Amino acid sequence: MNSTAQQPSQGVAYLEKTLHDDRILILDFGSQVTQLIARRVRESGVYCEIWPFNVSAERIRQFHPKGVILSGGPASVTEAHSPRIPSIVFELGLPVLGICYGQQAMCEQLGGKVENSDHREFGRAFVDIQEDSALFRGVWSKGNREQVWMSHGDRVVKLPPGFQVVGTSEGAPFAIISDERRRLYGVQFHPEVVHTPHGAILLKNFTHGVAGCKGQWTMAGFKEMEIAHIREQVGKEKVICGLSGGVDSSVAAILLHEAIGDQLTCIFVDHGLLRVGEAEDVVRTFRQKYNINLVHRDATALFLENLKGVTDPEQKRKIIGRLFIEVFEEEAVKLGGADFLAQGTLYPDVIESVSFTGGPSVTIKSHHNVGGLPERMKMKLVEPLRELFKDEVRALGRELGLPEVVIGRHPFPGPGLAIRIPGEVTAEKLTLLRKVDSIFLEEIRQVGLYDAIWQAFAVLLPVRSVGVMGDGRTYDRVCALRAVTSTDGMTAEVFPFDMAFLNRVASRIVNEVRGINRVTYDVTSKPPGTIEWE
Repeated sequence: MNSTAQQPSQGVAYLEKTLHDDRILILDFGSQVTQLIARRVRESGVYCEIWPFNVSAERIRQFHPKGVILSGGPASVTEAHSPRIPSIVFELGLPVLGICYGQQAMCEQLGGKVENSDHREFGRAFVDIQEDSALFRGVWSKGNREQVWMSHGDRVVKLPPGFQVVGTSEGAPFAIISDERRRLYGVQFHPEVVHTPHGAILLKNFTHGVAGCKGQWTMAGFKEMEIAHIREQVGKEKVICGLSGGVDSSVAAILLHEAIGDQLTCIFVDHGLLRVGEAEDVVRTFRQKYNINLVHRDATALFLENLKGVTDPEQKRKIIGRLFIEVFEEEAVKLGGADFLAQGTLYPDVIESVSFTGGPSVTIKSHHNVGGLPERMKMKLVEPLRELFKDEVRALGRELGLPEVVIGRHPFPGPGLAIRIPGEVTAEKLTLLRKVDSIFLEEIRQVGLYDAIWQAFAVLLPVRSVGVMGDGRTYDRVCALRAVTSTDGMTAEVFPFDMAFLNRVASRIVNEVRGINRVTYDVTSKPPGTIEWE
C-alpha cells in the first residue's frame, strides 16, 4: 500500500446510491428480536435500518424506503397509550409487513379489532395455510400445515376492510392476513427467528417479491463504498485506531489502511489481561503481515496495580476503561496527535444506544471502549463499520483477505480475563486461568468444534476445593468451563459436549495446571444467565 491514498474510481454518492437504493425500514416496537429481522433482510442482499416506532413522518419520507416492516413488542394494543404506527407509513402506499405486535397495531389502526386472549401461544406452533399469497411464493401452498414460532397473548379478532385471512393457528384465527391490492401483510408469528424454518424465505418474498428490491447490498460493494467514504472524510489528515486484535478492530484497521495507507497509526494497549500468546500475535500480524504503523504499549503492571483489591465487576470494568483511555491518550500525544480517531463501532451498538421509545436503553453491563476519547482529545470520529452487523464484519474481513484465524475468532471481552476471575485479579490467578483456557480451546480445536461454538472460555472461581492427588490431600482452586451456541449473542444455549470430551479436558487441566483440582461445566442458558460471568 502506498503512503498516499489513491482516489476512488467512483464517487461516494454513486456507490452509496447503488448499495442503498433498495432499502427497507424496520420500525421497532420493543421486541427482543428486532435485530434478527434486520439481519435476515441484510442476508438477502437488501440494506435496511431499524428506527424507533415514534420517528417523525419527515424522516420516514426522506429515507425513501421500498417497504416497511413493523416489529413485535411487549405492549398490548388494547392499552390506551400503547405504541402506534406513524400514519405516514400507510399514506405513502408502501408495502408493509407487520410481525406480531406490528400485525395487531396495523389491524387496530386500519379498522380491525384486537383482544386479550385466554389461549396464548408461546414457542413452536403450526399454521394452516388457507389461501395463496405473495408472501408464500415458492415455499408454502394452500392446504399445507407449516411450523412457526409464536410469542403472543393478544390476538386479532376482526380484520380491517380489504384484508383476508390466509393462515390460521390454534390460538390465532387470523395468524396470517393480507391485503394483496394494497400490499399490506400481517403475521402473528415471528419469521425472523430460526425456529420458524421458512421465515427467511418469507421475509425475502416480502422484500424482493412484494417490495421489488433487487438485492444489491454486498460486502464487496460496501468495501469499495467505505474506502471511498474514508478517503473523502479524512483527506490527507492523520488517523489513530485502537487495536485489540479482535475481529471488529482488526477489520476496521485493515479497511482504513487500504484506504489511507501510512496516514493510519494503530495503538495496541496491552492491559495484561489477554490469553496465551495474544499480544504477540497482534504485533506480528499487523506489523509484519500488513506493515501497518503500530504502537505497542505494555501496560500490564499499571492495570494490575489499579485492580488490586477490587472485587466488584462493574468497578473492574470502569477502572479498565478509564486506564485504557489514559494510556491510549498518552501514546497519541507521543505521536504528535491526530485529527481523527477510528473506532470499530457496529450497527448493534448504534441501535442499542437508543431504546425503541427513543430513550436510553437499560444497561446490563458497561462496555469497555474508547468512547470518552473524542471529546477529551478534540478528535473527529471515523467509524467505518457502524452500518454492519457482526456477521457482515466477518464477511468484510474475508473481502479484505484477513486470515480465517482472525475472522473466526470467538468474541473476547474488552476487559479480558479480568471478568473471568470473579473477585480480585492477580498475576497468579491470570497465569492459572491462561493455562486452563489454553487447554480447553486446544481440545476444542483438536476435535474440530471451534467454528461450531459461538464462544468458549474458562472462568477461575473464587472458591477452593478439597481433592486427592496421589496419596496426598489438596486444597486448590476450582475452574468452570463455558461454551455456548448463538447467532448474535443476544440469546445463547449451552454447547452439548459429550462426557468423554469433558472428562478428557478436566483430566488434562488437573494434571497440567498446578493449583487447580476441580473442573465444572456451566450449563446455564442466556437468559437467565449472561454469556460472561461478570
